[in-house]
Amino acid sequence: MNKILILDFGSQVTQLIGRRLREINVYCEIYPYNKMPALDDTVKGVILSGSPCSVRDAGAPQLDLALVKGKRPLLGICYGAQYIAHCCGGKVEGSLAREYGRAMLDVLRPDSPLLEGVSLHTQVWMSHGDTISRLPDGAEVIASTPEVPFAAYQIAGEQTYAVQFHPEVFHTVEGARILSNFALGICGCKGDWTPDSFIETTVADLRAKLGDDKVILGLSGGVDSTVAGVLLNKAVGHNLTCIFVNNGLLRKNEFESVLESYRDMGLNVIGADASQAFLEALSGVSEPEAKRKIIGKLFIETFDRYARGIENARWLAQGTIYPDVIESAGIPGIASKIKSHHNVGGLPEEMHLKVVEPLRMLFKDEVRRVGRALGIKEELVGRHPFPGPSLAVRILGDVTEEKLRVLREADDIFIRGLRSYDCTGMGFPSASDPRVMATNLYDAIWQAGVILLPVRSVGVMGDERTYEHPVALRAVVSTDAMTADWFPLPYDFLSDISNEIINKVRGVNRVVYDISSKPPATIEWE
Repeated sequence: MNKILILDFGSQVTQLIGRRLREINVYCEIYPYNKMPALDDTVKGVILSGSPCSVRDAGAPQLDLALVKGKRPLLGICYGAQYIAHCCGGKVEGSLAREYGRAMLDVLRPDSPLLEGVSLHTQVWMSHGDTISRLPDGAEVIASTPEVPFAAYQIAGEQTYAVQFHPEVFHTVEGARILSNFALGICGCKGDWTPDSFIETTVADLRAKLGDDKVILGLSGGVDSTVAGVLLNKAVGHNLTCIFVNNGLLRKNEFESVLESYRDMGLNVIGADASQAFLEALSGVSEPEAKRKIIGKLFIETFDRYARGIENARWLAQGTIYPDVIESAGIPGIASKIKSHHNVGGLPEEMHLKVVEPLRMLFKDEVRRVGRALGIKEELVGRHPFPGPSLAVRILGDVTEEKLRVLREADDIFIRGLRSYDCTGMGFPSASDPRVMATNLYDAIWQAGVILLPVRSVGVMGDERTYEHPVALRAVVSTDAMTADWFPLPYDFLSDISNEIINKVRGVNRVVYDISSKPPATIEWE
């Protein structure tokens, strides 16, 4: 399969480059700049990402350009553009005024393969403190802005291109066209990375890798583990055993309904009900990290106990996706992006199971596209992310059966309300597939839930004062959970949901809506 390599110099939006390429069905892989793999025949081009560093810094990330330049089509973005200029005899200087935000790009060479079909005057997004003050010998400017004379350039005699703006971000209006020109036109990629091709290739690879071995998969009810389960089921059938643990902290009727859905899909699934054990272990515990550790430890013990009952199992399957495995390490002053998240992370090594991760090269939106191509019900494919510790981190303070009852009832009203509210024509794109418009509020939102607050609120019901719990509604939009914006729920919806929760949920007398974005807040409250 042909692909594009993206070398990450620490930019916060490097993943967006990959997502944009995948959107035009071009397969790509992201590597730290200092861990570039060999350029085999499958590599059709290389992209150098941006970076918060300056090429003029003593400790700036560096790459031996001789490994790439002239050997494959090369595109430098922001820091990447400046690094190419810096290494090839050009000059990069600190700007008097850092250029950040929207800028208008003037295309000077519309015949350039990189800018083919791009408007002569178009909006781009800048984010840099340095600027190129002199191009290398043999380089030609192909676009500029009023503040950046060398906003884009190409080097004569080779397929090396560079832009000082970010084509991957939404605010660069024709950025997708520029990336498409590079990947499909200059690099000659076929654009055949589709859900159907992924399914066909992955199922064949899984069959070859797993053979007749038995596989165990921990299901969570979320889209990642569900899609992983269906793929594995297509590959190994009855040799797959799935374990769905009920920790007693799931949403209303969730254990039963999700378990039934899995069985309807033909999955061999064990329902492990350990709800009482979890509630007893959490009794009297209020500190958030302590709750997480208790839940994680008990989950592992429960999963382990059921897994050991499956004879001759050789593999542990996990729903790991691409953002979980992308690294950006070893860059001075830049925090690592390594993210450890596995459905059964921490499972004892003495089980001696090998790990298989069928989704490890997919972004979340691609997992959903694959799920739809597999025929999985939309109610599972389009499910919002749900925290691993479940409702325990949406109950601020200690967890009790009574608090769980209150939270489940309020949450059920909120989620059902989101699903039933018709937002057709309101202009909200679907959070799980932005190429289509959402028809209900649930589909327009990335993640939603209710938080039970650890305070009491004075209220009046009838002729009596009440002293009961307030609850907070939370609904956000995001692409990868690294950042999130609060969702503008319609006033009439908020009014109706508030009234229904207060009238129907015993123990709640006040409803508030959280309008904090991430950062500075987080999506969950704990």
